[in-house]
Order: sequence, then C-alpha cells, then structure tokens
Amino acid sequence: MRDVNAESQSVTPPATGSTVARLAVPAGVLAAVAGAFAYVAAVDPNQPGHYPVCPLYRLTGIYCPGCGGLRSAHSFIHGDLLAALQDNALAVVGYLGFAVLWTVWVVRAARGRRLRIELGPVHLWTLGTLLLVFTVVRNLPFGGWLHP
Repeated sequence: MRDVNAESQSVTPPATGSTVARLAVPAGVLAAVAGAFAYVAAVDPNQPGHYPVCPLYRLTGIYCPGCGGLRSAHSFIHGDLLAALQDNALAVVGYLGFAVLWTVWVVRAARGRRLRIELGPVHLWTLGTLLLVFTVVRNLPFGGWLHP
C-alpha cells in the first residue's frame, strides 16, 4: 500500500549555491529578452526590408498566431498598448505572462527554491486550442480587427 502522506509532502528540493549563482540564469534570460526587445524597438518592423516576411503569410495569405508579433513588440516597447494589441493581442498576453513567470522565477531563486512548471495534457490542449481559435478567428472576415 502506498503512503499517500509521504507523496503529498514531496517538495521540490532547494537550489544549491549562492544567491548570485542562483540568479545568474534568470538574469541571463532577462538580458537576452531585453536585448531582443531593444533591437526591435530600435529597428522598426513597420519599415520594409528589416525583417523577413512570415513564410505562411507569403505563401498562403493566412495570418499565423505570430504574425504581427514584431510590430506588437515595437509598439509595446514604445508605450502604445492599443497599437500593440491591434498588431497581435496574443503576443501582448505572452509578454505579460513572461513578465509574471520571470518574476516568480526570480523570487523563488532568491529564496533558494527551484521553479517547476508542470504542464499537463489539459494545459497543453487548452493552449493549443487557444492558438488555433485565435488563428482561425483572425483569418475570418469578422476577425479583421485581429489582423496585424
């Protein structure tokens, strides 16, 4: 017979090393993301020739879930939230989700705890469904407000 009490008390083991060492990876990830956002802020994706065109859009004329993401990031960095939402609303949700997740990661790392993200099948199916619905709606006539 299994010891249910022992299973329910399992805790992620604490991270080892100094606080600076534990914060090195989250800091590196933040530096990489900040560098990418700084580049997109400096090099306007609305000007042709700076970035490649989405291959799906080029071949089929269908907007993928990422279409408009660079324009959205550019507007978001420049403080134009409405334009960012217009270019790719799902990307804006992703930026904010990343900020929350990164903050939780840093707090846990500073406290010596590891960040464990366990996505089950329900989470993955929900995420896939959200991406599919977003893609379909933005390509239908009544979803024109979601076009980048």
